[in-house]
Amino acid sequence: MKFLYAIYTAILLTFGFQGDVPYTALEKAFSSHNSTDIVELGKDKILLTILDKEGAYSRSQAGMMLKDFFSKKPCSEFKFIFKSKETSDGCFAIGTYESKGEDYRVTIHFKKEGGSSKIETLTIQK
Repeated sequence: MKFLYAIYTAILLTFGFQGDVPYTALEKAFSSHNSTDIVELGKDKILLTILDKEGAYSRSQAGMMLKDFFSKKPCSEFKFIFKSKETSDGCFAIGTYESKGEDYRVTIHFKKEGGSSKIETLTIQK
């Protein structure tokens, strides 16, 4: 019985915490220019910074801004290069977004909300 408990605990610790943050879904959404999928993973209001434009936006407004960025700077590659340790408050991740030979740094802060991690801030900078 202790052996089964140990296995169960190991599985929860291995997959329970990291599985909460939608890294794979975000990588796919950035790579396919899918602003809708990105903002659906966010809170009701998202603090969005794209290059020099910053503000707190609703999901639909943030989606329009991301869609505009993607139309001007289509993605040739996106990948996460750093994922912080998750805490009870949330976590953050840093990715690289490549478009037309230019690299952009993408920083996403997640906040725990209702048992899942939601995007609180998203920053895209050169």
